[in-house]
Amino acid sequence: MTEVLSNNTTDKVAALVKEAESLKAKLEEERQKLNDVTLSSVAERLEMITYLNIKPRRVLKGHQAKVLCSDWSPDKRHIVSSSQDGKLIIWDAFTNYKEHAVTMPTTWVMGCSYAPSGNLVACGGLDNKVTVYPITMEEDISSRKKTVGTHTSYMSCCIFPNSDQQILTGSGDSTCALWDVESGQLLQSFHGHTGDVMSIDLAPNETGNTFVSGSCDKMAFIWDMRSGHVVQSFEGHQSDVNSVKFHPSGDAISTGSDDSTVSIINISIIFMFIGTILNITYIQQLKGFHYKSNNI
Repeated sequence: MTEVLSNNTTDKVAALVKEAESLKAKLEEERQKLNDVTLSSVAERLEMITYLNIKPRRVLKGHQAKVLCSDWSPDKRHIVSSSQDGKLIIWDAFTNYKEHAVTMPTTWVMGCSYAPSGNLVACGGLDNKVTVYPITMEEDISSRKKTVGTHTSYMSCCIFPNSDQQILTGSGDSTCALWDVESGQLLQSFHGHTGDVMSIDLAPNETGNTFVSGSCDKMAFIWDMRSGHVVQSFEGHQSDVNSVKFHPSGDAISTGSDDSTVSIINISIIFMFIGTILNITYIQQLKGFHYKSNNI
């Protein structure tokens, strides 16, 4: 009897796998129907972008090792940066002055972020924690720091989802997590990646209910922040996904990988750039993405 039940279960699983593969093939077929134009043919109708003579406005010196992350304050004047030297520095970009410098309990401070109000900064790294600092006139802001959440491996990235009350983190433990800043309570955990989470970005809308993550499992996931579930997944890279970014419209994401490619993904992959991608930034004036590569 047990053997019969086991065989029935195996048959059902095999049938479901076959059905899933069939649905996947149909989805790919529908995607290809919509993929009826190439990016190069569309670009032929656009005016050529004039040469940009970009020059450094300021060089902020003070870190003693690799700068791993930085973020602009909402006031468009201050910058927070984190480094492999174990320092978190808040800069006045107009004057080059360091307004605050915090020595962290670990080297490799991998992620940092300003809160929407500009009154808080968060950071973390090999200490596995996300720590929040209030920005005050006091010289030593570390005296009022608060450890908000702790992962079981390094914290790679963090971002405030449209308010100072919550913070979203990505980690080397293959998870993302949403924390309450005041209580330190874990509000939602996001499980699905099978490799280190390297980058996260929020969807550009007022509700802020979805975000994208990139991982060393070669995948990018879009998550529902309320349910904790993956609502869309993207594969195709051959190595770690280091950086992810939403298009300002929310209709596309850009992913950069160790496989030396970057993809802009909407319904299907519509563009691929060759070069080692380290970071992605959207430039509003150009209506496009800027890719930091070792080839350009």
